[in-house]
Amino acid sequence: WKSPKGWKCRPHQDSVQSFKRKLKRLTTRKWSIDLTTRIERLNWVIRGWVNYFSLGNMKTILTQIDERLRTRIRVIIWKQWKKKSRRLWGLLKLGVPKWIADKVSGWGNHYQLVAQKSVLKRAISKPALTKRGLVSCLDFYLKRHALKVS
Repeated sequence: WKSPKGWKCRPHQDSVQSFKRKLKRLTTRKWSIDLTTRIERLNWVIRGWVNYFSLGNMKTILTQIDERLRTRIRVIIWKQWKKKSRRLWGLLKLGVPKWIADKVSGWGNHYQLVAQKSVLKRAISKPALTKRGLVSCLDFYLKRHALKVS
């Protein structure tokens, strides 16, 4: 594509859609595998795709994909906790105040809605998922892109 500074490259829409489909397949709620294994497989796909397309400009695309991926992982974690007592335990362990955790843990099975609430976003944040081993698409891209462009 042509920018004011000259010609730039970026991945084709079909490649981006294929990447999104792979991530979606790896983050389905009905697939019951350990979160560590799931994160490991996600990292394989993320690293491979970003390494292949790291020369292109795709910061905005990866920002959106990264946000969506974290939301899907929050949904998976919320579903794995299943019962109110387990959700309360998990939220307290993540540092949420007891009165908020007690209120939020009773929200039930509206997974997508709960995962987009600020309480769960703050509890299972980007640093928390990074600590668990998840590679951020955007951060990994920015490192690789800087190496290839310079």
